[in-house]
Amino acid sequence: MSEGGGLDLRYPIGGLFVVLGLMLVAFGLATGGNAEMYARATSVNINLWWGVVMLAFGAFIWGLAARAGRRETRAAAEGTDGAGHP
Repeated sequence: MSEGGGLDLRYPIGGLFVVLGLMLVAFGLATGGNAEMYARATSVNINLWWGVVMLAFGAFIWGLAARAGRRETRAAAEGTDGAGHP
């Protein structure tokens, strides 16, 4: 994506999911002892679990962005287009 301005949108999108996931995990841990709050969710701390899922998804997206960045850097150093073609 270096021709398009160099901004990989996976970084801010992954960051958004990581931040929201951290907020949900923190809220889920803070309210974990409130059984009345989670009665409708069959006593499952849904905030905690969805926070973990969002955190993992954000980390996965960040990993994809970092992998693409390393691939572009390696291709630029080799003088190829990323697929091995000059």
